[in-house]
This record gives sequence, C-alpha cells and structure tokens, in this order.
Amino acid sequence: MTTPRVPAEAVLLVGGKGTRLRPLTVRTPKPMLPVAGVPFVLHQLARLRDAGIGRVVLATSYRPEVFEGYLGDGSAFGLQLEYATEDAPLGTAGAIRNVADRLRSDPDDPVVVLNGDILAGHDIAAQVALHQSRSASVTLHLTRVDDARAFGCVPTDEDGRVTAFLEKMPEPISDQINAGCYVFRRSVIDAIPAGQVVSVERQTFPELLAGGALVLAYVDATYWLDLGTPEAFVVGSRDLVLGRIRSSAVPGPAGERLVLAGGRIDETATVTGGSVVGAGAEVGAGAVVHGSVLQDGAVVEVGAVVRNSVIGAAAVVGRRTVVESAVVGDGARVGADCELPPGVRVWVDVTLADRSVRTSADVEPG
Repeated sequence: MTTPRVPAEAVLLVGGKGTRLRPLTVRTPKPMLPVAGVPFVLHQLARLRDAGIGRVVLATSYRPEVFEGYLGDGSAFGLQLEYATEDAPLGTAGAIRNVADRLRSDPDDPVVVLNGDILAGHDIAAQVALHQSRSASVTLHLTRVDDARAFGCVPTDEDGRVTAFLEKMPEPISDQINAGCYVFRRSVIDAIPAGQVVSVERQTFPELLAGGALVLAYVDATYWLDLGTPEAFVVGSRDLVLGRIRSSAVPGPAGERLVLAGGRIDETATVTGGSVVGAGAEVGAGAVVHGSVLQDGAVVEVGAVVRNSVIGAAAVVGRRTVVESAVVGDGARVGADCELPPGVRVWVDVTLADRSVRTSADVEPG
C-alpha cells in the first residue's frame, strides 16, 4: 500500500518594512494593510488554504507582534500558524532558512514559499504537483509580462528547466519574470547557510543551477501584481472588489463597492470603481469616491471627490476637497476646498489648512 504524500506546508515571507508604501506602513506592516476589506495577509493565507495547505510559518521581522496579535494560532482561519522572527534582515533566502526549525516536513517533502506582497491568481496546487512529479529541487512560479525591462528575467528551456537568473537589462531575452512563489524540496532549505544574509535570486538559485540541480518553472500568464506601491495597492484592492481576481477572503460579493460593517454612504453620494468603505467610515452628501480605499473610520465630507486614492484610518477629507491618486495617512485631516494632485502623500496625523494646493511628493510633520 502506497502512503499518500502529506500536503505541502508553507512559509509566508512577511518581514518587509514596506517603505515604498509609507505613510500607510508607519504603524502597520505592509501585509497587514487592508486590501478589499481585510488585511492582505488573509488573501495569501486563503490561497494557501484553498490549495490544500494546512500549516503555515510566517517569517516576520517588522512589527511581528501585529501579526501574532491578529492571526493567533490560525484556527479562526482554518490553518495552523507559527511564527519565526528575524532579529536583523537576512535577505529572501536567509529569511527562509531562519524558519527551518519550525518546519515539520521530511527532507524530500515540498515546502511552498510565498512572498507576502504579491497578488496572484496562479494555481499553487498545480505548481506543487509539477514539482513532485519531476522530483525538482525548486519549482518557481514565473509570470509573463509585456515589458520585462523593469524586472530581472528568468529564461527556460523546452523542458521547463530554468537556465539562468538575469538582472534588469535594456533588451530582456525572455518575457518571464520571477513571480514570488516557490516550491522547495525541504533539504534545499536546510542547505542554505544559517544566520547569514542570502538572496534566492542572486545566490541560492544560481548556485543550484551551477551544481546541476533541477530547477523547474511553472509558467503562466494569470493575474499578477506586486503591491509594493500605493498605486498598485489601490489597483489590487479594486480588482479584488470588482472580481477581476478572486479571493475567498473578500468579505462580500463582487461589485462596484464593498461596504464594511458600520460604513455609511449618503444617498446622494457616488461610490464606484471597486471602492472600499471601511468599518465606521463615512461618505457625505454629494461626495464622489471612485476606485479608492477608505480605511476604517475615514471620513469623506460633503462634496469631496476621491479618486484612485487611499484614505487612512480615521483620516478626514474636507468639504469639496479633491484627492486624486494620492495617499492620506492615518489620522490626517485635509481641510476644505483643498486639491491633492497625483503623487501627494499626507503623513499620519498631519492637518492641512483649508484651500491648500499641494504639489510636493510628501507632506510630513513639521
């Protein structure tokens, strides 16, 4: 009688500081920011659970207590969760190695490793199945992009083997890029040097190739988005609400808007484009909110216009103010009749006077 394989366990990399998303991440780790109504980490955990994975180790670093305080042991989400915290940044491979003593898999078992800031629609279970069927050392999810110049590219041969990991270049030789989801053979994780700063793309994967290991590619062109910037953060939330990408963690049906418990929209206001109105948030009379995220307790006052923007928790957008592709940090207040053009970021707890026009990239305290 053949013993069935144990479903893969997983490592979720959630240690980044999210500096490109500030001021949203001043108080909240990037994976805990609300995307389509829930912390983004819940979408990642739901993907893993829906792929048949029951146990996840979170590799934390920045504000680790926030994760454990919210997620606990994972039982509320149908998972077993553990945590491993880096005392100092160790790079992608170093962070993976840092959780090795929390893994329970055998040396030849698969371990899924997922970046904590990637929104993707590929089939994780199929990636694991490919990895196991070929007895690979590592199997990478690669996605195809229209323009790979902003990324390093990952070429493959006709048999699906990865042949190189190339840095950014003016004329990429492949449209395939690393999509941030890996299946490792457990023994490969154990072989990463412990306690050292190690990169998977610059060290671990090239060394495996040089040593003749089988590094496979699972290639597709499904939905894929790096949520590392405010612009991408808004797009990802919007696409989840509209149903352009599915997640079982979204707390409501697909539609033009998602309104959480206690959220209030005046009957004369317009809220569209996959917008989220957070718990206790308010949209005043005649206001327009399109393709935006209003976090819990945010207020958009009478006649204000908010497009493609993030309004932080308990922040206020004053009467008749226009906010376009901007970020208003937690607790900030933007006065009446202001104009925030694209790219402006208002820092947490800052107050802008009435009738302000801001063109700087950031508005910080003082």
